[in-house]
Amino acid sequence: MHTGSCLCGGIRFRIDAVLAPIQVCHCSQCRKAQGGPFATNTPVSAAAFQLLVGAELLTSFESSPGKQRFFCRRCGSPIYSSKASLPGVLRIRAGLLDEPLSVPIEAHFHTGSKAGWWPITDELPQS
Repeated sequence: MHTGSCLCGGIRFRIDAVLAPIQVCHCSQCRKAQGGPFATNTPVSAAAFQLLVGAELLTSFESSPGKQRFFCRRCGSPIYSSKASLPGVLRIRAGLLDEPLSVPIEAHFHTGSKAGWWPITDELPQS
């Protein structure tokens, strides 16, 4: 089991599953949504995700057709995203998780649109 929360603590959640490796996304939408050079996500089955408190604070934005980004309306923390093309899968923002993570980083995605000021210096796969 893993727990997490937004910056203000108004949204708290639990994941009852083993976490998948972390995916680092460098696309321009993730950069703008995170306010940084990339987003770190771990895909989770929606059935394993439980919102403990803060349902009234969870809001969403359709950033592209079929893709919803969910965030806290109070503090703005991104919580997860979902795609209509991947039903039943939530991409949880790894930085929200409370416990130290033992899962590895899987790869860097959408590196063709990465921030020019952020070098990728590891040997992980890039696409």
